[in-house]
Amino acid sequence: MEIIIGNMFKLEVWEMLLTSMRIGEVAEFWCDVTHTGLYPLVSKSLRRIAEGKDPTDWHVHTCGLANMFAYHSLGYEDLDELQKEPQPLIFVIELLKVESPSMYKRETWALNNDEKLKAVPVLHGEGNRLFKLGRYEDAINKYREALICLKNLQTKEKPWEVPWMKLEKMINTLILNYCQCLLRMEEYYEVLEHTTDLIEHHPGNENYVDSF
Repeated sequence: MEIIIGNMFKLEVWEMLLTSMRIGEVAEFWCDVTHTGLYPLVSKSLRRIAEGKDPTDWHVHTCGLANMFAYHSLGYEDLDELQKEPQPLIFVIELLKVESPSMYKRETWALNNDEKLKAVPVLHGEGNRLFKLGRYEDAINKYREALICLKNLQTKEKPWEVPWMKLEKMINTLILNYCQCLLRMEEYYEVLEHTTDLIEHHPGNENYVDSF
């Protein structure tokens, strides 16, 4: 994996550990529970990425912490146990390479808030272009990337207040674009899942979804 130093990664201790290492070094670090409290959530995201799934669960209209308390599970038994009973962890890290900011092409997850907001219309427009070309899978990837940016920004706002609602409107539009691609790919079940979710969370949107 790649970590941007100074980008406030959820598990800050990893940044501290990396800055103490040399390229090619393999080191083992024992970390107290004061530094590993968020590890179960971070590990869940990394596992979902490895499984080819969306790490942010963008189609669910609550943040990761809310989902955790709602269902009492992170979806992985070992992480659930670690969440209930935090304990020190040992990390074995190998530092493969270091790149300067000018050399590294950042992905959207590594952007700051302003950069993410600016990236959304670019990704949306690129998705629309790919949709018109019939490249639906590629368009879905662009829409998904934009959605991840928006959901990340939305978790930092208070639900149902004006900034949150502005982001929600943008998210809903992108979800419908996403569903248009799924329709062309004959993925009808997933379309029903997403549009039903929209209607349940925004009861006034039935006509909008019908017209889509």
